[in-house]
Amino acid sequence: MPLLATVLIGLIALLHLYIAWFEMFAWTSRGPRIFRSFPRDLFEPTKAMAANQGLYNGFLAAGLIWALLIGTPAWQVNVATFFLLCVAVAGVFGAATASRRILYVQTVPACLALGALYLG
Repeated sequence: MPLLATVLIGLIALLHLYIAWFEMFAWTSRGPRIFRSFPRDLFEPTKAMAANQGLYNGFLAAGLIWALLIGTPAWQVNVATFFLLCVAVAGVFGAATASRRILYVQTVPACLALGALYLG
């Protein structure tokens, strides 16, 4: 796997680990500072929903980390491609339903990593 792709995949995995931690464990404490447009009184009632979303982000991170650890180059590319496409699609959906910023935080990096993976 090209070095640039490896670095980008690693950074995206770290981002999703952070998102998983934030949504699962810090939703009510840090959430109001990050999502200022979301009413403060809704963080506690949505804590379980956010934790569920965090779990999915953890799965994305786990898949990307798994891709980095696979020894067979063809399978490494296949697994990385699958999880990067999942991240990209999640980013498009998030941008359409929650915030356009998600497109730049998730979809753009995933597409850059896919480009580095196939062009590198």
